[in-house]
Amino acid sequence: MRNRSHRSRAVFATLAAALLGVAGCDATGGDSPAPKSTTAARPSPKPTPAWDRSPDSMAAVGDSITRGFDACTVLSDCPEASWATGSDKEVNSLAVRLLGTAGAAERSWNYAVTGARMADLPGQMAQAVTEKPALVAVMAGANDACRASVSAMTSVAEFRADFEDALGTLRATLPKTQVYVSSVPDLKRLWSEGRTNPVGKQIWKLGICPSMLGDADSLDAAATLRRDTVQDRVEAYNEVLGEVCAKDKYCRFDGGAVFDYRFGTDQLSHWDWFHPSKNGQAQLAEMAYHVVTAKRPVA
Repeated sequence: MRNRSHRSRAVFATLAAALLGVAGCDATGGDSPAPKSTTAARPSPKPTPAWDRSPDSMAAVGDSITRGFDACTVLSDCPEASWATGSDKEVNSLAVRLLGTAGAAERSWNYAVTGARMADLPGQMAQAVTEKPALVAVMAGANDACRASVSAMTSVAEFRADFEDALGTLRATLPKTQVYVSSVPDLKRLWSEGRTNPVGKQIWKLGICPSMLGDADSLDAAATLRRDTVQDRVEAYNEVLGEVCAKDKYCRFDGGAVFDYRFGTDQLSHWDWFHPSKNGQAQLAEMAYHVVTAKRPVA
């Protein structure tokens, strides 16, 4: 009996202590410190990289437009009138706007080549990276559509692969260099404006963009279908440029600004009525500057 009583008292004491412990936890309420969490704190998300709106150097890659072709003299490059890196005061190039006249002369480089297609862009980009530019300006694609025939145009898949290759070439050496990408101009709009000039149409016969400009006065079904096919391909190229650029956090596409711009006769070269004049080059520079210096990417 004595042992059983002793054991009963011990059990009672244990239960009482347990109850007091539970009551003590409940009684603390909101005045007691919260228990420490055993879950590890999650790291803060990495901030979105800041876009430098005033890069201190730049390179340009692309085709005849970026070389200022026919902006000064007939069937000739005029790099001083280039929208990207030119020194001509009438153009006020992107490089001059960003770097000043002296800075543009010292810290901008033009690797564009007249007649170049997107397949040539990786090689141009390989040259550009040697200068370690803070910004690379890209305008390419018109010559992929401007072929001898619509069947000779660069396929959309090839165009995409070549553009991705070009960006990959840049990123392999310069992972944080910023990229401005211009849309391909509206070639049908350029045909529509230039076809009113008899001199320009004679120049076109020398082989300027035959897929769009060939037989310029013809409005029959075959010619209309040919031009519409070229136009559709240009629009597909621009979709590719936007999509690929969007995957690169240091790339900004112009949102179709150059394609949408309504080039008039004042903006076209009076040598061939197709390439931009100095006035047209100035408009391209303005559009590029707007994209590069915007607080946020163009929608």
